[in-house]
Amino acid sequence: MDQIIVRGNGPLNGEIPIAGAKNACLTLMPATLLTDQPLTLTNAPRLSDIRTMTELLRSLGAEVASLQDGQVLALSSHDLNNHTADYDIVRKMRASILVLGPMLARDGHAVVSLPGGCAIGARPVDLHLKALEAMGAELDLRDGYVHAKAPAGGLKGAVIDFPLVSVGATENALMAATLARGTTVIRNAAREPEIVDLAHCLRRMGAQIEGEGTSTITVEGVRALGGATHPVVTDRIELGTYMLAPAICGGEVECLGGRIDLLAAFCEKLDAAGVSVTETDRGLKVSRKNGKVRAVDVVTEPFPGFPTDLQAQMMALLCTAEGTSVLEEKIFENRFMHAPELTRMGARIEVHGGHATVHGVSRLRGAPVMATDLRASVSLILAGLAAEGETIVSRVYHLDRGYEKVVRKLRGVGAQIERIKETPAHD
Repeated sequence: MDQIIVRGNGPLNGEIPIAGAKNACLTLMPATLLTDQPLTLTNAPRLSDIRTMTELLRSLGAEVASLQDGQVLALSSHDLNNHTADYDIVRKMRASILVLGPMLARDGHAVVSLPGGCAIGARPVDLHLKALEAMGAELDLRDGYVHAKAPAGGLKGAVIDFPLVSVGATENALMAATLARGTTVIRNAAREPEIVDLAHCLRRMGAQIEGEGTSTITVEGVRALGGATHPVVTDRIELGTYMLAPAICGGEVECLGGRIDLLAAFCEKLDAAGVSVTETDRGLKVSRKNGKVRAVDVVTEPFPGFPTDLQAQMMALLCTAEGTSVLEEKIFENRFMHAPELTRMGARIEVHGGHATVHGVSRLRGAPVMATDLRASVSLILAGLAAEGETIVSRVYHLDRGYEKVVRKLRGVGAQIERIKETPAHD
């Protein structure tokens, strides 16, 4: 396995281009299953999760071509010859469940393995299934697979009232509803930019959708969808991650393609902590206001609240802030697994259930640490940028799922960072 070695070496300066959103692209790609016409996605990120979704779609009979060094994806599902999403592929990535709604809506049947992904909690798919059941689907869970069948005449419009906000369930229901007979109303819908991006793409394909970005989305089903070309929205989590780099190390970094509206709650916390965020005609420019960063309290919430996917990175910043911060994780259980690794670097962190108390220290120290999930891996890299000495991050395969060219991008602003092959241990 690869390792990443980071050496703290002071302020960072320059610019970092922000890629298209992983979570948006992973939702847009299954939309090809809704039509027999071509779908082209531009500004696609080059990540292992994208390759996994490509593998899954190809296994179903879809054609996926990667163009322009992977930044353009040309998809076509004109000749699907398989409706079973196999465990060997689905287990790698939770977003695989998003093929269920489109296949069921277009062809009336699908068999999809229960998904995998990062080990950050249960994250059950029951809301996905209840939404499809409300639209008339017959579901049977056996042997680790969801066997789904639409009624004669296809899925029908329904009122779907989610008991809690779920991004994935909203996406699955939204895609399925585009081809359902009649009107579907999705209440307590997720409001994330990735949902808005999906709705915009589906509308380009001929769907009739209103209300995306609010808690109520209304979809009038159509007989068929057509092809489209659609640019993937900026990755707000990659954006927030790189915004934290100059906040932790000092200096000034411009994140190209960044927008405050994608991360308003996050930007408010940075401001309170003493970090300046300025919009430019190219993106967002970030720097510390006056030296030390101040402690702030953070509560993760669904959009437009503070993103759970930036909690680990924010914790890295607060490890050296003046004062004591409290982070409350309200989205996923078991998402403080990075805290013990940060503690190995000299951080003072106490975890009690869904709360983590961070007492700022004057300086972190480099140490060997191990990544436990995607966002934890990059939080350890950020901490290493601000630490004295050398930090060695192991199990960085998680990183490849959500960050493209992270070493190159950080080197471009002056970081001392390299990726090496891990040396096997000898007896």
